[in-house]
Formats: sequence, structure tokens, C-alpha cells
Amino acid sequence: MAVKNGKRWNHNIHYHPRILRAVPAGARRALDVGCGEGMLARGLRQAVPHVTGIDLHAPSVDQARGHPGDIEYVQGDFLTHPFEPASFDVVASVATLHHMDAAAGLSRMRELLRPGGVLAVVGLARSVMPGDLPRDLAGVAAGLLHRAVKGHWEHPSPMVWPPPVTYPQMRALATEILPGSRYRRHLLLRYSIIWRKPQH
Repeated sequence: MAVKNGKRWNHNIHYHPRILRAVPAGARRALDVGCGEGMLARGLRQAVPHVTGIDLHAPSVDQARGHPGDIEYVQGDFLTHPFEPASFDVVASVATLHHMDAAAGLSRMRELLRPGGVLAVVGLARSVMPGDLPRDLAGVAAGLLHRAVKGHWEHPSPMVWPPPVTYPQMRALATEILPGSRYRRHLLLRYSIIWRKPQH
């Protein structure tokens, strides 16, 4: 089932509100890294006047451009596209970092943020067995309950499985690259990182 009650749902969409709540007051420019067909970018546009989405996957970007709105979509590589450093108030990303070198991705996001800007990431990481088994089983059970109530929308973008970086490795990268960031592991097999770039 793709959509129930007129609303899309999947494990990534479930955490979109976490990204949107992190948008700082007065933000003017936002970047959605790995925008896919643009659902998060459209959410960001409700709060931010200028939104850019970038994705390598041309068919997904074509779908994004098919939606009405004034969002700029770029088909290209986030790590090499010539964005101006310190040019965004918000850099957001959902389920994208595991498609690239995570350290390089976080460093690039940090570089593109203006002082005082917010980086908000929701991602996938690899569980460490057997210690993570109880947590993963709880996450699978919760996901099945959500799916039974809300249906499940399958995004059109390519998938990478398993994620190359473990949850502890991801937490360590966030601590190293984004000092003071808030890392949290979530029930539905995701983690989030929220970080505000220092003013100086």
C-alpha cells in the first residue's frame, strides 16, 4: 500500500518533523541534500523562502521538478557541486549520508552552513550484533505497527544496504566533526544529528 488517508508514510518521512522543528527562526536559505523527489524540500519551503534540493538520481530530480513550487532542484554530486561556502541557514538531509563517505558529507555540510545556521540529519547506520538485536527487533515491530495503520510509501531513489558505517562510528564522527552536536538513535532504525554552527 503506497498511501493511506491521503498521506505518505515510511521510516524516513516519520522523522521529517524532527528536521523541520530544527529550522532556526529567520532562516532564508535551506539546502536539502539527497532531496529525492522533493518531499522534505517542499516541507522546508513552508518555513524558508529559498530552498535548493540536490540529488544524483536524475529520475528522482525529474519527479521533484514535476511538483508545483519555486524550489530549485540540482541534479549533481553534493560533494563537488560549486555551492558557495557558508551560504545556507539550514542544511538538511534524510537517508543520504550512507550513500557517500560520511565524514566527507558531514564536513561539506558544515562548510556550507552560515555561522548560526543549523545542520539537521536523519540517517541509517549499521547495527552491531548481537548487542543491537533487541533494539532492532523493537524497531521492526514498531515499524510494522505504523505500516499497518498508515500504509507504506516506497520512494523512487536508489537504495544502499547495508549502511557502511555503524551507529557508534556515526556518533563518533558527529562528535569529531560537529562538536557540541546532538546525536540521537531512534526506534525506527534511524539516527539524527542536530548541530548549530558557532557564530565565531
